[in-house]
Amino acid sequence: MESNYLEEQRYIKAKKRVDNIKGFYVHLLVYVLVNIFITGVIIFGLTHDEDLTFTEAITHPGAYMTWLGWGIGVFFHWLGVFGFPSVISKDWEERKIKELMGEDEEKSNKYLKKYDEENR
Repeated sequence: MESNYLEEQRYIKAKKRVDNIKGFYVHLLVYVLVNIFITGVIIFGLTHDEDLTFTEAITHPGAYMTWLGWGIGVFFHWLGVFGFPSVISKDWEERKIKELMGEDEEKSNKYLKKYDEENR
């Protein structure tokens, strides 16, 4: 009976996580589509109302302000869903130790091989 409860709790937690991830991807898709549309409208307006060339319009900072502002919100949504990737985690430390030990072993083998060749 207790295992059913734990199983159900794990299912609820996993379902909530999937819903959060799905929500983030929907937010990201809406962000991209809406901002493409808004940028297009702004560029069109700049080329027709402000008499700017197309090149001037696409390099105009106002054409990308919604990308920046909303992008900050998308970034924080991403942090909320996926968490902050810790560079200094235990897993990272173990991988780095193994990597450095491997490099040290390669250097040692290289010098030992060179020493053996010189002393033959």
